[in-house]
Amino acid sequence: MQESLSGIRVVRAFGAERRHIARFRELNDENRAANMTTVNLNAAYFPGVEFVSALVTVEILIVGGFEVITGHASTGVVFGFIAALNNFFDPIQQLSQLYTTYQSGMAALDKIFELMDEQPEIVDRPDAVSLDRIRGELRFEDVSFRYGASQDSAWALEDIDLVIPAGQTVALVGETGAGKSTFAKLVSRFYDPTEGRVLVDGNDLREVTAHSLRSQMGIVPQEGFLFSGTVKENISFGRVDASDEEIHDAARAVGADAFISALEHGYDTQVGERGVQLSAGQRQLIAFARALVADPRILVLDEATSNVDVHTEGLIEHGLRRLVAGRTAIVIAHRLSTIRNAGRIIVLEHGRIVEDGTHEELLDAGGRYWGLYRDWAEQAAA
Repeated sequence: MQESLSGIRVVRAFGAERRHIARFRELNDENRAANMTTVNLNAAYFPGVEFVSALVTVEILIVGGFEVITGHASTGVVFGFIAALNNFFDPIQQLSQLYTTYQSGMAALDKIFELMDEQPEIVDRPDAVSLDRIRGELRFEDVSFRYGASQDSAWALEDIDLVIPAGQTVALVGETGAGKSTFAKLVSRFYDPTEGRVLVDGNDLREVTAHSLRSQMGIVPQEGFLFSGTVKENISFGRVDASDEEIHDAARAVGADAFISALEHGYDTQVGERGVQLSAGQRQLIAFARALVADPRILVLDEATSNVDVHTEGLIEHGLRRLVAGRTAIVIAHRLSTIRNAGRIIVLEHGRIVEDGTHEELLDAGGRYWGLYRDWAEQAAA
């Protein structure tokens, strides 16, 4: 039900209402059957207990009444037995309800314990050191990486040897599946390399604490994720002590101030769950402002402009220069303007670096980048 309602536009767009209604009916029938089993058991259990209780009560009244008539017992003794009988059967009647509550609780606890027992793949070593403020130099030394532990898995990245000086903006280009996002995930240490080392300022990422690394990084994903709360709270998410002036400056720098000011409550406007009250472009602009406020030393933009319109892209491109100024920036993009503005372009193909240079150098070489650039230019012209 929740999934169908969340994706109702997709359901209606493909005319799949009847199929979803039929599927819901099947699930509803299964749920009804399971509940009817419970109802039938309760219908048999409670009257059964009541019936036995009534039989025993009648027996006590018959036997006790006879004993009272014959003078072998008093009326108080009979009523005492009946009271004791009720105290005996009441817990038995409640046992079924308690068992149902217990089963529901155990079902919930199973899910909770399963989540709590899940162990993170990336953990800090006991002797991991905390990074001081970094310059942002990145170095890949013979790095290869594959998803999964199987030796038969294909390499997502293979034999990467690369040095990115501090403060340089590098654009990663290549076809889908070339390894661009994997490259960025290794820099953020969401994964450790299968072979080789990734270093920042000469420190192996496996030997430093994740917090000290990521607190100096800013990541803007393809789809900006916002938390329930206000616009201001989302912009200051990476640095909660940011002042209102810093938040407003960051929003102006990335071109978000205009639409935020037009909102009903400005920066105090509630964005809703996952930012549902805002458009995709507006959410992305707030994600850029959030990264700028955090003042990261390393910035990763993972196709951050792919879900925005041309006007919003222009606003982002204008603020992007300030966003990357003085920082090491890794930009994954397919937009020509974003790529051209990078000081260095690295072309990935099947997990390997096939070209490395500036925009002009790679065009003059007439290699793989020249072909990609030609295709992008034709698509933009169309």
